[in-house]
Amino acid sequence: MRGFIIVLDSFGVGEAPDAKAFGDEGASTIKTISKSKYFNTPNMKKMGLLAIDGVNLDNSKEHNASYGRLRELSIGKDTTTGHWEMAGIVSKKALPTFPNGFPSEVIDEFEKKCGRKVIVNKPYSGTQVIKDYGDEHIKTGALIVYTSADSVFQIAACEDIVSDDELYNYCKIARKILKGKYGVGRVIARPFIKDENGNFVRTPRRHDFSLEPPKDTLLDVLQKHGRDTIAVGKIYDIFAHRAMSEHYFTTGNTQGIAKTLEMVKRDFDGLCYTNLVDCDMLYGHRRDIDGYAKAISEFDKCLPELCKNLKDDDFLMITADHGCDPGYKGTDHTREYVPLIIYSKSLKNVNLKTIDGFGVVCNTALSLFGIDEQLEGKNVIDLIK
Repeated sequence: MRGFIIVLDSFGVGEAPDAKAFGDEGASTIKTISKSKYFNTPNMKKMGLLAIDGVNLDNSKEHNASYGRLRELSIGKDTTTGHWEMAGIVSKKALPTFPNGFPSEVIDEFEKKCGRKVIVNKPYSGTQVIKDYGDEHIKTGALIVYTSADSVFQIAACEDIVSDDELYNYCKIARKILKGKYGVGRVIARPFIKDENGNFVRTPRRHDFSLEPPKDTLLDVLQKHGRDTIAVGKIYDIFAHRAMSEHYFTTGNTQGIAKTLEMVKRDFDGLCYTNLVDCDMLYGHRRDIDGYAKAISEFDKCLPELCKNLKDDDFLMITADHGCDPGYKGTDHTREYVPLIIYSKSLKNVNLKTIDGFGVVCNTALSLFGIDEQLEGKNVIDLIK
């Protein structure tokens, strides 16, 4: 039996009940991008996406999948907490953030162990920071360290000055330092180049070094029961390289979609877990409404081929880890509900309405695999079976 979970990174479907507490009142990623002329999702519409509670862009009662929205229980609105929760871990305490930059004891130790100085050390847009400090980095060799509203320690370096392998090693050094009260969710390598026109451009060789999940996740349980666990995109990094039988890095959504379509034509017994990052990284944070709409529409086009190649007992889940409304103020994530679509030729098609917790993803998946063990979260197997 095969299962496919596809995370449309940051594809929120409307403000969560506690959005105001996160400064995100009124945010709705899906409603913002639905106004773009490039938004075209006929296949997910058939599955029920536009009929989800609060979206209200489709009055049809007939759909070919089960659909609903999920409310995050974790304290946060970031990649790590979102993925951990859908995999069975609710984060009751927010991961640390550093709105004033990292303290001197962290930076001093990092500089000493790397043998390089640090510049910037404050929240910054990833594209703007290399524009503002790229030349200084090239001249001095100092590492560009910055953060954001998320729990991240990001290191940017020009590939002509610091090789990718060197940069990854610096990230590993930072990961060992950033523990306990400094334990950020992710240390992120952000390599870039200076092109022939003198512009600084980030390369696709980003790499994340995540905090290890504190308990077993969906992947650990599946592996314990002898199932294949195949990671596509940044899933491998998000779960700290743990409990995966295969992994495939991707340069973006197009390659991630292609690899997932390749997997659905292959025999295996277990889960293919895909993250499509462009919606968040390229379009959400950069507040590019049309780009976001195009990315979601590109994914929608793959669904007929994907569903056609599912066997009768296979299942497909489409969800997200948080919101990132490209029409909202600032450049940060937004606290939103996320969608859940469950498609299978052997399951019912029902409106799941609103469910508390992303953990319904892992627990329902485990039940579909015939595994009794359950993690944190609800289960809708009795509604869809």
